[in-house]
Amino acid sequence: MALDKALYTATATATGGRTGTAKSSDGKLVVNLSTPRELGGAGGDGTNPEQMFAAGYSACFIGALKAVGAAQKLKVPDDVSITSEVAIGPMAGKAGAFSISVAMKISLPGFERAAAEALVAAAHEVCPYSNATRGNIDVTLTVV
Repeated sequence: MALDKALYTATATATGGRTGTAKSSDGKLVVNLSTPRELGGAGGDGTNPEQMFAAGYSACFIGALKAVGAAQKLKVPDDVSITSEVAIGPMAGKAGAFSISVAMKISLPGFERAAAEALVAAAHEVCPYSNATRGNIDVTLTVV
């Protein structure tokens, strides 16, 4: 799907790959990067693209929950939380290629399960990260 009109554009520059740094153009994000041992790296104190993707997708999805909730006249609790696991590994059927998968655990305190699952399903249809990943990677949504 094409973007009709950009409302905001984030700009960041990574230098040095998985063992370098990443900085946003406005200076609000400045992170050191390190490769996890599980991927053959040294580990270290830096973050990695999978952690940043997990944090970004979780935060964006909460925004989608709030937007859909407001449209449906539902109050999404202030303590809504999402724990996202972003896994990386070899891509099935494509030698040398890697892919990711996402498993999100969504907590909506005070919501009955059916209402929470309906809200999550609706948010999954409007969340930009969900729309970007749909049909490209496995995304599992679980209300906890």
